[in-house]
Amino acid sequence: MEMRNKAVGSDVFSLGDRSVRRLGFGAMHLSGPGVFGPPQDPAAAIRLLREAVAAGVNHIDTSDYYGPHVTNRLIYEALHPYPADLVIVTKIGARRAWDGGVLPATSPEELVQAVHDNLRHLSVDVLDVVNLRNMFNVAEDAAKFIDTGLTVLADLQRQGLVRHVGLSNVTPDQIAQGRRICDIVCVQNKYNLGYRRDDPLIDSLAADRIAYVPFFPLGGLNGPESSSAELAAERYGITLAQVTLAWLLRRAPNVLLIPGTSSVEHLRENLDVATLTLPDDAFVGFDHFTRAQP
Repeated sequence: MEMRNKAVGSDVFSLGDRSVRRLGFGAMHLSGPGVFGPPQDPAAAIRLLREAVAAGVNHIDTSDYYGPHVTNRLIYEALHPYPADLVIVTKIGARRAWDGGVLPATSPEELVQAVHDNLRHLSVDVLDVVNLRNMFNVAEDAAKFIDTGLTVLADLQRQGLVRHVGLSNVTPDQIAQGRRICDIVCVQNKYNLGYRRDDPLIDSLAADRIAYVPFFPLGGLNGPESSSAELAAERYGITLAQVTLAWLLRRAPNVLLIPGTSSVEHLRENLDVATLTLPDDAFVGFDHFTRAQP
């Protein structure tokens, strides 16, 4: 195993007109249990954010409904004024209930308010990237929401409040529908070693230079594919999570990772992945188990 002497490596990809390193940071777990309420130790969360950026992270994923309002306020306190190369990606389309549940917030008025909430709590004049999060399982409801939501975001782009637009929790047909309304710079969907329904989508997005950002990237290690990952981790003296993240970076050049943690130790382990160069035989057996998934 070769180690490159750089904190998070030099591999980059574009989010619209912004260039980010492919290993970023997801801020969701900086809020309280169940992504609800404040963290037990806000000072530790602030230190973690500062350490991530000091290590070279320039892509942070957040949302004002994390907490709610918790992670954005922590990002502001930790990092404002923001480094010139830092890209903060946020997400709208949901809100938190009084008991911590996640509810749709999909009307035009709610979407506009969510953008302004993100602007205010991050203390910025324009949001780098806003992901519209599909909250509907029924295709017809999702189609209506995407039309409405992207029309709202396209108008906010014209007003200069949103720089770029992405989609989350969507199908290829819904992405095609959205691209008729405005440019889409990224797609954020569930994807990991054991959940690979988006394999064809990742490749088609790569051809169009659109970023793919997997959520739940460390899931799926409870089936036959886990044995290959465990063997690779043991062989190269790294953790199972590091093997998984390394495979995701290897999967396609447009894959951007945003693993989240509230632990400095886990942050450092995750960032170390960008300095690893594993040989081809480290991943033997991975595709055998996972590519066949429908």
